[in-house]
Amino acid sequence: MTKSGIQLTKLIQMLSVSLLFCYLIKFLTLINNIKKMENHLYNVNINWSQDRKGVMCSPELTQNNDNCLEVATPPEFPKGIPGIWSPEHLFTAAVSSCLMTTFLAVAENFKLDFINFSCESKGMLGKADKGLQMTEVELHPVVTIPDESQRELALKVLNKSERACLITNSIKSSVVMKPQIEIKKK
Repeated sequence: MTKSGIQLTKLIQMLSVSLLFCYLIKFLTLINNIKKMENHLYNVNINWSQDRKGVMCSPELTQNNDNCLEVATPPEFPKGIPGIWSPEHLFTAAVSSCLMTTFLAVAENFKLDFINFSCESKGMLGKADKGLQMTEVELHPVVTIPDESQRELALKVLNKSERACLITNSIKSSVVMKPQIEIKKK
């Protein structure tokens, strides 16, 4: 190898080490920031309206009750009401929306170029030791990327997002993710 070839190889090795060091510093800073985080409080108020339904609001999210949700017993139960959000739907939505918001943060951190994120989810209510419980949530995220070269990174970001999701880490239900990556030119 020529002298300039050896110098180029050394330069590439130095840049690789520098890049790795930068990612390590970024990761350690993120961990340190998480450790410094204070507790956060999320307020939700429920008021019964009639039959087996009520209205759910959060003082942080609503003004004049214009952003409230109607909630009810699901139709699978006696006197349940169809067409209204149930606790089981909200539980499943919490897991799915947490995956999305975590994905958005991780994707930004990894500089993933993506066109779209969507996720269908299914929450399973089943018999457990202590009666009925939400036993499993199945997530079907679809990430659309502009070209094949981003596929591995997109899967890595999805997997990191699943592991880092605060809601998933807070529940005892099993969470199963079945990711799909699609390619679509911009």
